[in-house]
Amino acid sequence: MDHFTYRDGVMHAEDVPLPVIAEAVGTPVYVYSRATLERHARVFRDGLAGVPDKLIAFAVKSNPNLAVLKVLGAQGMGADVVSVGEMRRALAAGIAPEMIVFSGVGKTAAEMVAALEAGIGQFNIESEEEGVELAAIAAARGMTAQCTLRINPDVDAGTHDKISTGKADNKFGVPISEAGQIFGKLAGLPGVNLRGVAVHIGSQLADLAPLEAAFEKLGALVQALRGAGHEVTHVDLGGGLGVPYRVGEVLPAPAEYGAMVERVTKDWGVKLIFEPGRVIAGNAGVLLTRVVRVKRGIKDPFVIVDAAMNDLARPALYGAYHHFEAVAPKGGQMTANIVGPICETGDTFAMGRDCDALEAGDLAVFRTAGAYGATMASSYNSRGFVAEVLVDGDKFAVVADRIEAGAIMDAERVPEWLL
Repeated sequence: MDHFTYRDGVMHAEDVPLPVIAEAVGTPVYVYSRATLERHARVFRDGLAGVPDKLIAFAVKSNPNLAVLKVLGAQGMGADVVSVGEMRRALAAGIAPEMIVFSGVGKTAAEMVAALEAGIGQFNIESEEEGVELAAIAAARGMTAQCTLRINPDVDAGTHDKISTGKADNKFGVPISEAGQIFGKLAGLPGVNLRGVAVHIGSQLADLAPLEAAFEKLGALVQALRGAGHEVTHVDLGGGLGVPYRVGEVLPAPAEYGAMVERVTKDWGVKLIFEPGRVIAGNAGVLLTRVVRVKRGIKDPFVIVDAAMNDLARPALYGAYHHFEAVAPKGGQMTANIVGPICETGDTFAMGRDCDALEAGDLAVFRTAGAYGATMASSYNSRGFVAEVLVDGDKFAVVADRIEAGAIMDAERVPEWLL
């Protein structure tokens, strides 16, 4: 459920008509619903009610907007970060450092130092080499890093190859066949407290079976580690739960996920950590755009909108589907190719899509754009960065300014030897 609904034939974000936002802020613009963010946070937390000891750490990469993080932090969520920039955003939003988990395969020494000094709650170590480096950095400062070792369970998540993270040929984690040996080596190093293991097999999962398979492998590993004399008190189960992008699509609910987790982990005796992202933020946002013109095509017309692949990259990157509909439908239908103005054939949101009849000047939205939307934007074709708006009931505020192309150019310098 989200809070983008039609009233008197016009789509609203909560109690605000989207044309009001378009008039005030311009297009394209991301629009987020506070009520939807809060509802999804509650639903996810309620789905895990049977897990007694847990930390839910929102995956900041999915939507790092400060206002969004502030809303979710107030719902008791921590933060899963993959860069020092994301860590600083989480801290700036008021999320306690002990509720921050630092993941990612490429943590630099400078990032490790910054995270140690910030007092974050956990590092998810992605390799033996990273663990050795972190231990040395922490020990040199008289500090101890709280850590888990990320395991690659060689489980196919059944999702798009570019968002799969748990197969043997993916770059994340250590092979489960080598996990015991690596854990034993790192656990003996000063500077780290290796207190558990972590796993994350991919994003936008539509089936719980791969997750259950990965968790069962992790449970067996926990038992083996304890059998070898290691103390295991924390297990990070990652994220990956999918959301419906298509009308009528049904995916596992947080309650179903929680029941599976409770059943599989009931005898582990650990604190469980979760890293939801898309399932919290995805349906809490839309990308509001305006039709530039409708161009005659050989078969279907091209509906050219002012949003582009630099604003919403998922369709160009993954062939991803986003439901597209008019803000104020006139009642007719058309079959069209939905494209943006970027000088790339890849700047195509949909081909041969059945949608509301549209003409130049009409407003439309790409649904389920609250995750992996604005965060993946670029300035390609010297376009600016899209604005972001948060709606709360009958009020709204710009929570990320539109950065015009000129401001980006102002940050560039021509060396004097070219003048």
